[in-house]
Amino acid sequence: MAGCCSAQNMDRKFFVGGNWKMNGDKATIDGICAFLSKGPINSDTDVVVAPPYCYLQYSKDKLPATVKVAAQNCYKEKEGAFTGEISPSMIKDVGGTWVITGHSERRHTMGETDEFVAEKTKFALDNGLGVIPCVGEKLEEREADQTMAVISRQMKALADKIKDWTHVVIAYEPVWAIGTGKTASPEQAQDIHEKIRDWLKKTVSADVAKKTRIIYGGSVKGSNAAELAKKPDIDGFLVGGASLKPEFIEIINARG
Repeated sequence: MAGCCSAQNMDRKFFVGGNWKMNGDKATIDGICAFLSKGPINSDTDVVVAPPYCYLQYSKDKLPATVKVAAQNCYKEKEGAFTGEISPSMIKDVGGTWVITGHSERRHTMGETDEFVAEKTKFALDNGLGVIPCVGEKLEEREADQTMAVISRQMKALADKIKDWTHVVIAYEPVWAIGTGKTASPEQAQDIHEKIRDWLKKTVSADVAKKTRIIYGGSVKGSNAAELAKKPDIDGFLVGGASLKPEFIEIINARG
């Protein structure tokens, strides 16, 4: 295993996020909250779920206290004429403590640039939220052997803006494995996670590389979570569709 930072560090608490995307209604959320309340949920795992904006408060009120709430996105200003956007202060006002930035669907469907994602990430951090910035490559970029070129570009934009990495959890999400049923093998995922950690070590600091959690987000299921969780640089997951189902409990407990 290359480098001092590659060995699995139990000081990096396992982190599992559930991105509900544009799914759910109150009845659905009641069901999700019920199975999360029933658990069991490993106390050694940080659990965060990201409902649609309009259900942030409803979800916060229904979820067990150990499960934190994130928004799926935010804007880079406190307030103003930004129709359809929400600010970090609004997220905090309804009980949210985290936000996802730069999800591939925001980057590739909504056209968000690396710089814009970085600006939002910085603003959210500066305003007291934990942030889960997402990085990852499309299929054609992977096939052209451009994976780390793409991720390095995305990471550099973030590193240029972030001064304190304490409340940052990086999500590696290969775009070709999101919602497609395809999943990077544990070995493929570990390879990129290790390279991201090495990038942090060389570009930011060894301490940040050692302490920052890097989670995997590409069609994670109950059936593959345990094998992925064994890898030394995979510190958890950002889960899509499976976070709406009871198997999410199995994923939360994947490290055992």
